[in-house]
Amino acid sequence: MRRTTFRPEHARPKGKKMPNITYIEHNGTEHTVKVAKGASVMEGARDNNIPGIDGDCGGACACSTCHVYVHPDWVDKLPAKDGMEEDMLDFAFEPNPERSRLTCQLRVDDSMDGLVVVMPEKQL
Repeated sequence: MRRTTFRPEHARPKGKKMPNITYIEHNGTEHTVKVAKGASVMEGARDNNIPGIDGDCGGACACSTCHVYVHPDWVDKLPAKDGMEEDMLDFAFEPNPERSRLTCQLRVDDSMDGLVVVMPEKQL
């Protein structure tokens, strides 16, 4: 009998280093977790049961419920926002023009090891 192992598309083979991402809840609670390369920062929160990032649209950039504030040290290290992300951030709770991002639009790679994001008080 042949066994099949389910592995999510973004799962990394064992033995490969995954970037660490720190998610900080609005109340200050920190969660530092390993997130698979190729996964979105939103998927990392969801897969690790981190509260504060809802992702109601499942990552389609069709809502703002995965909004975060990127730590100031990381703002210039991330890829630029595209027009669709900019538009959706208009619907986020208290967006910050420099620091606000939608985590569904941030794909994890080696350069994001140590990324820190802070959740807003609430998601809209």
